[in-house]
Amino acid sequence: MKKFLAAALICAMTLSLASCTSSTNNSSGSDPASTSSTASTESSSTVQTTSSDLKVGVFYYAFSDVYITSVRTNMDAKLDALGVTYQNFDGNNNQAQQTDQINTAIADGYNLLVVNIVDTTSPDAAQSITDTAKNAGIPVIFFNREISDDVVKSYENCAFVGTDAAEAGHMQGEMIGNYLVENYETVDLNGDGKISYVMFKGQEANAEAEYRTQYAVEDADKILADAGKEPLSFYDSSNSKKYLVDQTGAWSAQAAVDYMNTILSEYSESNGNMIELVIANNDGMAEGAISALQGIGYNTGNEGSTTIPVFGVDAVDTAKEKIQAGQMTGTIMQDAEGMADTITTLVGNLNNGEALMANTDQFNVDESVAKIRVPYGVYTG
Repeated sequence: MKKFLAAALICAMTLSLASCTSSTNNSSGSDPASTSSTASTESSSTVQTTSSDLKVGVFYYAFSDVYITSVRTNMDAKLDALGVTYQNFDGNNNQAQQTDQINTAIADGYNLLVVNIVDTTSPDAAQSITDTAKNAGIPVIFFNREISDDVVKSYENCAFVGTDAAEAGHMQGEMIGNYLVENYETVDLNGDGKISYVMFKGQEANAEAEYRTQYAVEDADKILADAGKEPLSFYDSSNSKKYLVDQTGAWSAQAAVDYMNTILSEYSESNGNMIELVIANNDGMAEGAISALQGIGYNTGNEGSTTIPVFGVDAVDTAKEKIQAGQMTGTIMQDAEGMADTITTLVGNLNNGEALMANTDQFNVDESVAKIRVPYGVYTG
């Protein structure tokens, strides 16, 4: 019955919007959230079609996020191939701005929302967007940043495409633990029998950040314990949280650069307290840490240069290049193309008048809720 109702909904939207389809979609200046020249340029990436009545609004939490940029590039290509009209919106890491964008888009006739939500600290923002979509009679697909099961279940034409948030933390922890067991004496620069580390956390109360922060250390410690080694030691004993968070919630390289420059002014190899391991919740912060380390002659990739092991998450192209150059040690691959492909499958279902979650047998779908999990992978070069 749900599939019948979903199909009927799509047919009704198609009939009501048939007269609104245009052969062009000039978005210049149409993005209410574009607050910089860069955002305006990026937001004008649209494609027009005469074969579909779907008008898709794709709402990104921040164009500046390196991984999200990779998702957006892949999404654009796949939506182009699908032949639907779409518009990208930059939320600039501001939930109020993103919510305004969504409301304006609905008023402008967009009939499918694809949302990379800004605020993950509570279910309120996602529920509000879902309720708005439900009242407008249009489907909504959330992606990448986890929303609660209850939000998805509150509307039969709501779905989520993301990852198993804990998986990246477990995989990163295993990768780090195995690397340290194999290279312990080299990594232990001061020879005190334990590894001093720093953890860069992207955002408080974000599911991905919480699990990565927890399991990267816990799982590495288990492997070290099995090998008869001491557990990891956070460099600052006065920090009970044992992580440094990007206060802007942007998971930014700049936050890691600033933190590392401050740390390295006090903690150094000459003082015998050098940080010996960097763990980051994403590649952007990992690359920021590397930049600071290179500023004092580490992690250059040159023969004879001391390399502090740096681990990230996402496997963006620039991180892969650093790993291949010997400047970074490893990362967990978050499949941007797979994310875009999965989302586009759902868009294609609606484009063909099918139910939102049709044709998903090949994906990893949660048993009790319309959530699809894109698997992670390990990348070490």
